[in-house]
Amino acid sequence: MLYVAGKLLGQRLFKKLMKMTFYGHFVAGEDQESIQPLIRHNKAFGVGTILDYGVEEDLGSEEAEHRKMESCTSPAERDGSGTNKWEKQYQAHWAFGDRRHGVISACTYFYANEAKCDSHMETLLSCIEASGAANDDDFAIKLTALGRPQFLLQFSDRPTKWRCFFHQMAAEQGQVGLAAMDTKLEVAVLQESITKVDITSRAEIEDWFTAETLGVSGTVYLQDWSSLIDSRTKLSKHLVVPNAQTGQLEPLLSQFTEEEELQMTRMLQQMGILANKATEVGVRLMVDAEQTYFQPAISHLTQEMQRRFNVERPLIFSTHQCYLKDAYDNVTLDVELARREGWCFGSKLVRGAYMAQERARAAEIGCEDPINPTYEATNAMYHRCLDHVLEELKHNTKAKVMVATHNEDSVRFTLRRMEELCLHPAGHQVYFGQLLGMCDQISFPLGQAGYPVYKYVPYGPVMDVLPYPFRHTLENSSLMKGARRERQLLWLELFRRLRTGSFFHRPA
Repeated sequence: MLYVAGKLLGQRLFKKLMKMTFYGHFVAGEDQESIQPLIRHNKAFGVGTILDYGVEEDLGSEEAEHRKMESCTSPAERDGSGTNKWEKQYQAHWAFGDRRHGVISACTYFYANEAKCDSHMETLLSCIEASGAANDDDFAIKLTALGRPQFLLQFSDRPTKWRCFFHQMAAEQGQVGLAAMDTKLEVAVLQESITKVDITSRAEIEDWFTAETLGVSGTVYLQDWSSLIDSRTKLSKHLVVPNAQTGQLEPLLSQFTEEEELQMTRMLQQMGILANKATEVGVRLMVDAEQTYFQPAISHLTQEMQRRFNVERPLIFSTHQCYLKDAYDNVTLDVELARREGWCFGSKLVRGAYMAQERARAAEIGCEDPINPTYEATNAMYHRCLDHVLEELKHNTKAKVMVATHNEDSVRFTLRRMEELCLHPAGHQVYFGQLLGMCDQISFPLGQAGYPVYKYVPYGPVMDVLPYPFRHTLENSSLMKGARRERQLLWLELFRRLRTGSFFHRPA
């Protein structure tokens, strides 16, 4: 559509028109030089910048579907000569090949080849350097820009199976309906259950659960259980999970092929290079959350980087999507993991950008809907997760959180809880974030009041970035509600200035 419009109007006129409308509202500029006026303007009002190189290819749906299926399946799976051994929620489906549909406020990358990923790496490194030069504190990255999505799908399948196996064993021990943080296994009973499966000797099973790996409490919590899947431990080769179709136990980590191991190593190396550059120039990296079928792998890779780089301060921020039913479990487990392992917790809390797509996909493939049933339930989940993190911040001055929301009630909730917990804005433990072009009535008053607040600022060439704000405008139904609210506030402010004769406002 954008390509046709450019042809009809001519590139020059079309670009000028877009800069006056969609592009000009949601995008800061075409390059690192042209975005500087906006950055300086925002900074004058106490508003920082999270740069996001928002290039999104203007692909047709058919091409996007083809790219997705090519990058998420093996040749044997595509030609029918091989079978897919992954759980159905971690398989690629043609109906959802175009991952842009039903997505709000999120740029989407489609894998082309490794050379394209290398190009993304060079761009990201350049952007991180630009963020440091502009004295901006944050830069956003998406892991789907760095590698083949098939790897993320397959990697996501494993920790999910292992976690399900934990809850299955917990149910056998009467641990049903408890929060993830409270669920635990008695080691002696667990060893007896595994011995009955007859996968190895009792002596070897007992060696899996030692004080070295699990402590001396005699119980196994989910954090302990998850550590057994880590390739850094000697136990990895022993791990097995039940096959949902056959009921037989199968090796878990041995299913990684040599190519998949190389893909994991390569992605970790790329993340390490980005993190080292961020450390060098003094910039935090915000790893964006993505669809649930990618997210377990993204979370695991992000935690690997947090262990390495969040030693003195949170350099790497994860993202928690609070429209998910298991959001609170994920947040509490991650906070506890950081506390146990001694690295600095850093997270961005969002409601989420993939709700419509996730629900439609779950219904289509026959999986449980991962999304909270109502908007009110999502709000309650957001506040519950946020409250838990704020309580952690009270006792841990190195932990930090970004409250990324356009919801005024959530901002008020945060300010009230900060006051109750004595979390002062000058402590820079709690940040606020909104998208460029949205909710200035939240961002700028917060900045003027001394709270750390940031705008998520996409930038890039007009024709390359335009698909993102154009789709964002078409699909975000809440945008128009927010625009009406902002328009009312603008009229009120205009009348106030006319009445008082204060035509220009200068930052305090």
